[in-house]
Amino acid sequence: MDHANGTCQWTRGRTLGRGSSAVVSLASDRRTGSLFAVKSTDLPRSGHLQREFHILSSVSCPRVVSCLGEEVTFDAGGAPIYNLFMEYVPLGTISDEIRRRGGRLDERDIRRYVSDVLRGLDHLHASGIVHCDIKGANLLLEEQEESDGGGALAAKIADLGCARGRMTTATISVARGEEQGPPADVWALGCTIVEMTTGRPPWTDASDAVSAIFRIGFSEEVPEIPGEMSEEGKDFLRRCFERDPSGGGHRSSL
Repeated sequence: MDHANGTCQWTRGRTLGRGSSAVVSLASDRRTGSLFAVKSTDLPRSGHLQREFHILSSVSCPRVVSCLGEEVTFDAGGAPIYNLFMEYVPLGTISDEIRRRGGRLDERDIRRYVSDVLRGLDHLHASGIVHCDIKGANLLLEEQEESDGGGALAAKIADLGCARGRMTTATISVARGEEQGPPADVWALGCTIVEMTTGRPPWTDASDAVSAIFRIGFSEEVPEIPGEMSEEGKDFLRRCFERDPSGGGHRSSL
C-alpha cells in the first residue's frame, strides 16, 4: 500500500463527518482491506488540506493522528478532487464520548485524556507547530492496551487544518489580531477540560462565538473553574487560564 505516492487503489465508504469545506469518509485499500480515513474537497479549495498534509508529514507522534499521503482524483464530471489520507481512529471524538457518558466524564478519565493531549502538544510545539483549534471535536479516541491486560481509551490530536508552523511566543491574543502561540493551545485545552467536566463549554451565557472571543481578547475574565473538580484539577485549570504564562505556570500536572 503506497498512499504517499497516490498509488493506493482504494474505495470510498461511508461518510464519517462533514466540515465547512471538506468531507471525511471511511476508505479501504482494495488489496489489503485495511481501513483509513480520507478528507476530500474540490482541488481549487484545497489549500487548507494541502497545508495540513505538509504539517502532518513533518510530525511523528503516537498522540497525533498520522497522515498517510495525498492524491488527486476526478469526480464523474471530470472535476479534480484533492484527497488527504489519514489514520482511521474508530471510536469517535471526546465530544462524542461526553454525549455517550451522559454529558460529563470522570476526572480519572479526564486526567488520562489530558495527559495524552499534552504529550501531543509538547511534540507539536517542539516542532514549531501551534494547533490553533484544540477542542473535544478534534480529539479522537482509540483503544490502548494496558500492561495489566485491560483496555483503556487514549486520545489523539486530529484536524490540523488551522495549525500554524514556526510558532511565536505570542500569548492568547488572537482576538486582537496577534499570532497564536503555544499558550493559546493550553488555554483551549483548559476550555476542553471544562467541557469534559460539566458537559458545557465555558461562558455558556455568551450569546455566540464572537462574544466568547471578545471576552478572551479584550477582558481580564477567565472561565469559571468547575466546583466539582479536585483541588489538583482546579489548580491545573487556573494555570491553563493564566493570561501571562511567562512565569512558567503551565508546568502543573493533572
